[in-house]
Amino acid sequence: MNIEKDRIIIFDTTLRDGEQSPGATLNIDEKLTIARALARLGVDVIEAGFPRASKGDFAAVEKIAAEVGSEDGPTICGLARATKEDIRQAGAALKPAAKGRIHTFIATSDIHLEHKLRKSRQEVLAIVPEMVGYAKSLVHDVEFSPEDAGRSDPEFLYQVLEAAIAAGATTVNIPDTVGYTTPAEFGKIIRGIKENVPNIDQAIISVHGHNDLGLAVANFLSAVENGARQLECTINGIGERAGNAALEELVMALYVRRSYYNPFLGRSADSTEPLCNIDTTQIHNTSRLVSNLTGMLVQPNKAIVGANAFAHESGIHQDGVLKNRLTYEIMDAQSIGLTENLIVLGKHSGRHAFRDRLETLGYNLSEIELNKAFLRFKDVADKKKEISDLDLQAIVNDELQQVPEAYRLELVQVSCGDHARPTATVTILTPDGQELTDAAIGTGPVDAIYEAINRVVNIPNELIEYSVKSVTEGIDAMGEVTIRLRHEGVTYSGHAANTDIIVASARAYLGALNRLYGALQQGDQAVHAAAAAATNAI
Repeated sequence: MNIEKDRIIIFDTTLRDGEQSPGATLNIDEKLTIARALARLGVDVIEAGFPRASKGDFAAVEKIAAEVGSEDGPTICGLARATKEDIRQAGAALKPAAKGRIHTFIATSDIHLEHKLRKSRQEVLAIVPEMVGYAKSLVHDVEFSPEDAGRSDPEFLYQVLEAAIAAGATTVNIPDTVGYTTPAEFGKIIRGIKENVPNIDQAIISVHGHNDLGLAVANFLSAVENGARQLECTINGIGERAGNAALEELVMALYVRRSYYNPFLGRSADSTEPLCNIDTTQIHNTSRLVSNLTGMLVQPNKAIVGANAFAHESGIHQDGVLKNRLTYEIMDAQSIGLTENLIVLGKHSGRHAFRDRLETLGYNLSEIELNKAFLRFKDVADKKKEISDLDLQAIVNDELQQVPEAYRLELVQVSCGDHARPTATVTILTPDGQELTDAAIGTGPVDAIYEAINRVVNIPNELIEYSVKSVTEGIDAMGEVTIRLRHEGVTYSGHAANTDIIVASARAYLGALNRLYGALQQGDQAVHAAAAAATNAI
């Protein structure tokens, strides 16, 4: 088998590990939207989900395999514990993909063996080749992970990896499951594997790591220096607990410091060939899409994709940047797809020009999606003199992520002031076709809206987060609202964008309630199955 080792393979696990962030649960259509964006971004592998976790996860992996996993598209991967039923279901879900990969795992650290698996080292050493071999009988491409490798005994780890490769694993992934290691330690682990696993030249070394100590990206870059060639990461670094290594940070570190990393991949320092296949100009769009769909906001000072990443407030910095941008900027904002261009479109513009601009921004919409987005565009164009690319992205992302409207907002109206009691009236179309109107008083206009909606919908919940941000500058800017609510320990998110922040607030809240309603309709079985499976994920 010809294994490429002169470039970095980007393995994106936003749809699997990233979705395990509290409140980040996605429906099938939302997962498919993100998968398409990841394919445009140029990731090599999409870990689409954990097929055994639930019927919904199986269906999502299967649909992504069918619609995104083309011959010229990314490899589609499904996660599976080292059990026959997990592996069988992963193989079944991946059948439609031109390039399918089963990623199977089992713990190898003594603490996991004793307290979670209750198995001996010898038992695990027997399970690994059997399960990898079974996976190999279903797909050509098999990845194996020794869970909690960062805390495993190195000698035992070498034995397990050797057995996995001998059984057919073409990628061996080294997870820092609890984000415990430091860069020097993680690099040493990778170097030790290269030096002590006899058949390691027959596989790609991959790394997976969590950011509990804020070291995930640094650990991965150290791993690259020591021989790792696949990086498992997520958009915006989302994931369990403190998240995963952030794709955008890794990719841009390799892009900006290419001359430093080139020699580690056997290239001359001045080589201009990209180190990975990522189209960096798609980073900004993909980041915003994932943030909107998951409800996981990007902090302003977040590296690469934060709102302040290319902002300069210090007088000294501003003076330097005006004289030469290289004084305080190590990369161009346009390199990640961040522009300030205004689209030359208005309320009289046609669908062709609208579609053309969307394609330039990286969106490839179906006719139904295009029609919905175009109607929203016309509505916004009636209210704003200038439409920016950021406005257009907000419109499209808002339309793409709408959940099925079991409850539909027909009217929202508020009355408030410094000497008035904030009052809201809402009219909502219910799932059974009734049009119900109610009113409520709150501590402010948004609180009054939510009180009125709750009176109609009548599903107990706790609002745990409400945030507003402006898409662009100016009094007529579109506002984006993200809310998160909790019901029986499960978090649901909602997002909406509108030139009227009151309307956006109402739509975002109702979006979250529709997610909650959908989950209640489906029953809690799938949620509990996914939660149980997640506790056993790397």
